[in-house]
Amino acid sequence: MKVQIDPGRCQGHGRCYDLAPGLFEEDDEGYGRVPGDGAIPPGQEQAARLAAANCPERAVVLTEEA
Repeated sequence: MKVQIDPGRCQGHGRCYDLAPGLFEEDDEGYGRVPGDGAIPPGQEQAARLAAANCPERAVVLTEEA
């Protein structure tokens, strides 16, 4: 599973990095960002889903890897 943030939708609410600080970071302007390639480490899938479900703009996008 991978995660990314759609920068066109993100409004900087910060719920992603508050709920899943191991998966998201805050940039210099307060917007969320995904460090690295967005691969979600084993055991962090639920945190990623929680962050995606709580993003008001639906800017957090999860993709399943084949």
